[in-house]
Amino acid sequence: MRSFSGLLIILLSANIAFAQTAYHKMGQKALIDGDFKAAVSNLEKALAKDSTDVNTLYMLGYSYYHSARYKESVNTFNKVIALKPSDNSAYYYRGKASNIMANDTKGIANADREKLLLSSIKDFSKAIDLNADDVKLYQNRAVAYRDYGVLKGQKIPGLYDKNKATGSFRSCISDFEKVLTITPDRRDIITQLEDAKIYLQNLK
Repeated sequence: MRSFSGLLIILLSANIAFAQTAYHKMGQKALIDGDFKAAVSNLEKALAKDSTDVNTLYMLGYSYYHSARYKESVNTFNKVIALKPSDNSAYYYRGKASNIMANDTKGIANADREKLLLSSIKDFSKAIDLNADDVKLYQNRAVAYRDYGVLKGQKIPGLYDKNKATGSFRSCISDFEKVLTITPDRRDIITQLEDAKIYLQNLK
């Protein structure tokens, strides 16, 4: 016969599991409905019960991203990738969040901007390794390469590096050309490709 304390532990465990499942489901529904604030609130509560649930972590990282809470998104996708290193979309969103933070004009230091852009490029490259047929990965990596090229092309002591800027613009051009081989007649990409070539020509 079970002891009272043993039965109590079982009941408490069942209640915790039920609460976790309920918050997970409410968070998932809010995410689907586009209510990312509610999604974050519920998914955070679900993770308070089990911090290693990769599906809940992914949805929370995604909800942070769409709530413009990019630092939290990066930190959450760090956990997703630690648990599931083959999840290419986690690298994609972490790369996107890092790129957005790098282009934040609210006084970010150039050294931090450089780290974020390099991290973004690395994440898109890893995602491409995992899924080489996804055109948006090349497009976003091209943008990150362009942003890095612009950064390193600035004539600022300790920042300017013509070789790195040149290499980055060439990689940007290569990625935009890859996008056009997969999806021809993309006027937006054609324009960005032309702009990247002009940036490269103007490097001195």
